[in-house]
Amino acid sequence: MTAAGGAASPAVVLLGIADVLAPLSARFIDAGHELALVGGPVRDVLMGRDGGRIINDIDLTTDARPEDIESLVSGWADHVWDVGMRFGTVGARKGDHRLEITTYRSESYDPSSRKPEVTFGDTLAGDLARRDFTVNAMAVRLPSLEFVDLHDGMRDLGETLLRTPGTPEDSFADDPLRMMRAARFVSQLGFIIAPDVLEAMTAMASRLEIVSAERIRDELSKLLLGAHPRRGLEVVVSTGLAPYVLPELPALQLEIDEHHRHKDVYEHSLTVMEQAIDLETDHAPASAPDLVLRLAALLHDIGKPKTRRFETDGGVSFHHHEVVGARMVRKRLTALRFPNDIVEEVSKLTELHLRFHGYGTGEWTDSAVRRYVRDSGDQLVRLHKLTRADCTTRNRKRAAALSAAYDGLEARIEALAEQEELASIRPDLDGNAIMEILGISPGREVGQAYAFLMELRLDRGPLGHDEAQRELLDWWAQRQS
Repeated sequence: MTAAGGAASPAVVLLGIADVLAPLSARFIDAGHELALVGGPVRDVLMGRDGGRIINDIDLTTDARPEDIESLVSGWADHVWDVGMRFGTVGARKGDHRLEITTYRSESYDPSSRKPEVTFGDTLAGDLARRDFTVNAMAVRLPSLEFVDLHDGMRDLGETLLRTPGTPEDSFADDPLRMMRAARFVSQLGFIIAPDVLEAMTAMASRLEIVSAERIRDELSKLLLGAHPRRGLEVVVSTGLAPYVLPELPALQLEIDEHHRHKDVYEHSLTVMEQAIDLETDHAPASAPDLVLRLAALLHDIGKPKTRRFETDGGVSFHHHEVVGARMVRKRLTALRFPNDIVEEVSKLTELHLRFHGYGTGEWTDSAVRRYVRDSGDQLVRLHKLTRADCTTRNRKRAAALSAAYDGLEARIEALAEQEELASIRPDLDGNAIMEILGISPGREVGQAYAFLMELRLDRGPLGHDEAQRELLDWWAQRQS
């Protein structure tokens, strides 16, 4: 297989890696140990994924035990650290290259444990047999560059087929997270999962229960950031993995969305996610794959099942599903151990995703624009993209009208931003000024006065100190009377 796009051939890239690692491999050979490049880096070189560049993240395997690895790498690497000595892995950095060197091993899960039980092996063949998929079970011995492919990984790579070195049942029993990894490779690399692997995933989906939330979160994030996240999510749902990852997702299949005329809310949500991904680069400002935006697009309607109501006219309503959905998002992402900032950002976008429609398609007032910008805060750009992506109607006239209405809103925001500071709207008087004018001490009344002035600022724009003071004194007088 040759590298794509006229890039350097795999052989050239592998030679480059071998040159970088030549002094290290000599240390291992001189000490009587083997060393081989293995797993993802070999696969990616053969696929031409790195455009012919020498890869910087390098996975190596050896028969040396962890303490010997640490000793052999020390003195050669710029920095050495413990990735997981009891799992047989030592990390190192040499220049721009980051290495993980792991002792040949086999690992399996105790049915009641979240952590693998690791035993070290003595042969490269044994190590390759325990790897997740055949496309990751290829190795290149160093420094000889002997290619080792004992499970037809090269053939499967050419067919973009995902198979396991042994039986899929044994592979998933060893590490159930491999089922999520299969879905992730569908998204990231465009693989097709072999029928027997899909069958085993469906039969063994409940094994995912013993895997830690952090590991599931990491695989889900990589899946969502892949080139084909819809395909990966469809695997997660169709195999029954979703109840152990995002149980709210398959629940959306039960809901008919009258508003969007989709078969169900699940299909609508996947379409919104795809359209949001298109806007990552097509809608300024462009961004790299955006996990927050993709999560928000996928989950923005998860409150619909809990808020569904059948109306007397035969229709279906989902009143306040954005508020209920925001709470559900916060609970689910927290359970998956996502960082707090991601939890809050996705929840906020979910809660605000209908805000635009609440104003209708007419001319936006200055007050409405200010409130929209204030409420969205630092998520304004993402909210622009999510709101546009949420239009999945097949009615071209309606879609064009919604797009034009949102164009108008963005133009209003831009125009108003030139006249006043929208990025950080605040009252014309701060807390100290309020206390001085009213002759009061810190307390609840200061906060109430501040809130009054904020509403005034949102309604009327900048007032200036004198007018704000007059309004404050009038408000205070009315309160006292």
